[in-house]
Amino acid sequence: MLERTHLAIVREVERQGSLTAAAGVLHVTQSALSHSMRKLEQQLGTDIWLREGRSLRLTQAGQYLLAVANRVIPQLDLAQERLLQFAQGERGALRIGMECHPCYQWLLKVVAPYLSAWPDVDVDVKQKFQFGGIGALYGYEIDLLVTPDPLFKPGLAFEPVFDYEQVLVVARGHALADAAHVKPRDLSGEVLVTYPVETDRLDIYNQFLMPAGVTPRRHKTIETTDIMVQMVASGRGVAALPRWLVEEYAGRMDVVPVRLGARGIHKHIYLGARESETHIDYLKAFVELARRGPALPSRGASEASGQRTKKP
Repeated sequence: MLERTHLAIVREVERQGSLTAAAGVLHVTQSALSHSMRKLEQQLGTDIWLREGRSLRLTQAGQYLLAVANRVIPQLDLAQERLLQFAQGERGALRIGMECHPCYQWLLKVVAPYLSAWPDVDVDVKQKFQFGGIGALYGYEIDLLVTPDPLFKPGLAFEPVFDYEQVLVVARGHALADAAHVKPRDLSGEVLVTYPVETDRLDIYNQFLMPAGVTPRRHKTIETTDIMVQMVASGRGVAALPRWLVEEYAGRMDVVPVRLGARGIHKHIYLGARESETHIDYLKAFVELARRGPALPSRGASEASGQRTKKP
């Protein structure tokens, strides 16, 4: 009675806004699409849509069907993709979602040896999701989520893979460059440069500035780490990044890390996956490789002592 085609139609009509546009995407005629849905409504004894002029509005039954379609279709697509890979002698594909902007450089150092060890597994990285990282895991958009802020929910498993310290990044000639640590009020007159993420998800806000009731003079967002660090190096603002990443940049740019508060802000990076898939060999191998991880500057003596790397 209820088939995958019906789910696909409901989802595409909602996405495209009309039966005509949905029919074009699904490569069927509008009359065939309409006939299929009318037949389903007759079999179910309830309407899926109500017509309001030229537009369609989902009924309560239609809204439920749309929720099922958004949940089920990605799972079916993934199952079909993996079965085709098995048929072609391939291992599979590992789709990694990123909720940690500065972790991209770390990820590259893990992916390189992984691709060498698993030549029959493809790797794809996504940084934008329809419903956020957790939603992407539940919705089968991705297989692994890289995040510093895990949400421990039923059906998901999170594994800590490395820890790091979040520090303030300033230009080498900045007034705060030689400070042992900074206090929240030290940033009240600064331009704070961050990634384009909600402020309540930024550590420098939720763990440092907001508890002290302090706001920076100005908040500016930049998507790429390279440009962010260049802005800081040119004296156009300050930023907050992992110490290990700042120390890599400090070797080629005039920036230094400064501890946020006397105790610092210490974080962990987690890899999240669906519990039902944690046994998959190539997925498990990636988590184990990430846990061993590449050698990062923050794991050395400089982080333990809190000393900043000086440019020679």
